[in-house]
Parts: sequence; structure tokens; C-alpha cells
Amino acid sequence: MARELAAHPEDKRQTERERRIAACLDAGHGACWLKAPRIAALVENALLHFDGQRYRLLAWCVMPNHVHALVETKEGFPLPEIVHSWKSFTANEANKILRRTGDFWQREYHDRFIRDDDHYRNAVVYIENNPVKAGLVKTAQAWRYSSAWSHEEQEAGKDAGAPSKRPHAVYPPSTTRSVPVT
Repeated sequence: MARELAAHPEDKRQTERERRIAACLDAGHGACWLKAPRIAALVENALLHFDGQRYRLLAWCVMPNHVHALVETKEGFPLPEIVHSWKSFTANEANKILRRTGDFWQREYHDRFIRDDDHYRNAVVYIENNPVKAGLVKTAQAWRYSSAWSHEEQEAGKDAGAPSKRPHAVYPPSTTRSVPVT
């Protein structure tokens, strides 16, 4: 891949690299441990665990081989520590469930600051529609381990008179970041 990327102008290489990685992930390449419902639920619950305390989880999606999370960090809880906490806890627990040892996640992660309202909306749509784009479901709300499903369940609960599980933010705070966790 390095040679192929070298053919692109330098200012376009990183974008092309990210596009190719996303295409590989969407195609289901790599370990797909997260497709097991027990592992996907473990990861989703880890994302939700400190929501409202250390960060605000604005959108998420647990895919078969990677995770997307849109978070607003809170003072005193830098993003690298939050991601490390997610990865460390879920790797240890998932490895126990899978009766395996070794690396579970890639060491690095990709993050970006959300610039404005449009960027925020686009990030939420991208995250929540990732299973649709990958051909796993027909609608974002049909993917069980995502904020789109969670919001759909909230709406169903409201209709039944049940309290909402969590608020859905509609604005992009300046510390909001999109974090695919692979």
C-alpha cells in the first residue's frame, strides 16, 4: 500500500490512506470478534459506562471489527486516557470471554476535532450509518450496537410511557471528537 500511496500527491496521502482503511474495515477484513453479541454488548456497555461523568457519548457504533465513538471530553479526562480505559477494560474482558490472550485492539486510534454544526451532523450520520454502508443492515436503527438503535428504542419507550434512556445532543461542543477505535 505504501507504494500505491506514494503515487498520490503528498497532501492527499493521509486522506487516501484513511479511505482505504475504512474500505477494508467495512469489507469485514481483520479479526471480527465484535460480531459476537456478547463482545459487542461488552464494548457498548464500556462506552456507556462513564457517559455523563468523564465524557458525553454523542454517537457510537460497534461494528464487527472496529468501533466509532463521538465524544465530548470533560475537563480532567483527556481523550487518550478515555480511549485507553475503553481499550484496556474491553480487551481484558473480551479475551477472557474468547479464552484467548494477546492484543485485541490496534494500539493507535484516529481522532479529529469537530469543527462546526455541519461537521457534527455529518459525523453522527457517518457513524450511525456505518453498518448500512457496510451492507450489514438496511437502516441505521436496525444495528443493535449503536446510538441510532438506542435513539430508536428511546422513541419506542416514550410511546409506551417509559422514561428516556439518555439525551440526544444536537450541537457540537468545541471539545467534541470523533474517534474510530480499531
